[in-house]
Amino acid sequence: MGISRDSWHKRYKTGATRPIPHKKRKFELGRPAANTKIGSHRVHLLRVRGGNFKYRALRLDNGNFSWASEQTTRKTRIVDTVYNSTNNELVRTKTLVKGAIITIDAAPFRQWYESHYALPLARKKGAKLSEEEATNLNKSRSRKTTLKYTERQKTATVDPMLIEQFQTGRLLARISSSPGQVGQANGYILEGKELDFYLRKIRAKKAK
Repeated sequence: MGISRDSWHKRYKTGATRPIPHKKRKFELGRPAANTKIGSHRVHLLRVRGGNFKYRALRLDNGNFSWASEQTTRKTRIVDTVYNSTNNELVRTKTLVKGAIITIDAAPFRQWYESHYALPLARKKGAKLSEEEATNLNKSRSRKTTLKYTERQKTATVDPMLIEQFQTGRLLARISSSPGQVGQANGYILEGKELDFYLRKIRAKKAK
């Protein structure tokens, strides 16, 4: 019969059946959920009402995530789904939906931070740097450029909870786009009270 978004097929609160006013209409149709999974990029184009298009993401492996406190956005790899307030089944099946809490690769944000501030971020003592990282941090600069970096370094503070995550190479983020409609999994890195809230939720879930 097809998925329908009407309300007249439901019974009254008393349990009586409603009269059927007409057959199903095109404007009442519904479609199955996208259930976007983590995997190599696969997006289907869908023609919808009004001649518009939706982009139904079936598989995604990366997205654009913003680091709000640093006012920067980077494209990075999606690693895993760790929490979903609506349904644990979506976590078990690693489904990407709006509002899902996921882990993303921290490398692009670390590279940006170290090139922007010329400071190491969450590096262990004595850790070996790659040639590119070493040149970024230790290259000789003109006096004017050195002053510019010195000014920047005055405001280079990172949340201690974020530093812990940078050490593991994984950051917690929240998806703010609808992958089943826009074909992308974009979002933002969790910080401050929001990060603390979700960390407590994840720990409580693991403790069960």
